[in-house]
Amino acid sequence: MDKPSIADTEQELVEEFALFDNWLDRYQYIIDLGRQLPAFPEAEKTEEQKIKGCQSQVWLVTRAKGERLEFQAISDSAIVSGLIAILMRLYSGRPAREILAVPPGFIAAIGLDQHLSPTRSNGLHAMLGAIRSAAARCAGT
Repeated sequence: MDKPSIADTEQELVEEFALFDNWLDRYQYIIDLGRQLPAFPEAEKTEEQKIKGCQSQVWLVTRAKGERLEFQAISDSAIVSGLIAILMRLYSGRPAREILAVPPGFIAAIGLDQHLSPTRSNGLHAMLGAIRSAAARCAGT
């Protein structure tokens, strides 16, 4: 069974975040999501896999499986790990062309653009940039 589209998954996220009354609860939810990330191989924590532009340390591994991209990532920050979990839910296992076709509207829809610190926001955009660059390479664009 195919997973829902990126747009549908974004809508699910917006609905989930709407269940919380305040940003303290939303931050806790983000942290809880990060705790559910699968184990990340220590051998993959290399400079080559490290995302530049993040205040925290973030490692991202990309594997192409046909037209689909699989991502695995981890951070040394609890909130950033939660942001990674959101990105993995949205983009991992998706066709490269779908990743490129859907702008990341969830950032504004959830309110992350207003509630993340500038350094965390820069990191989120750096991770998104790495995912979209991988998709562009995979799609040959």
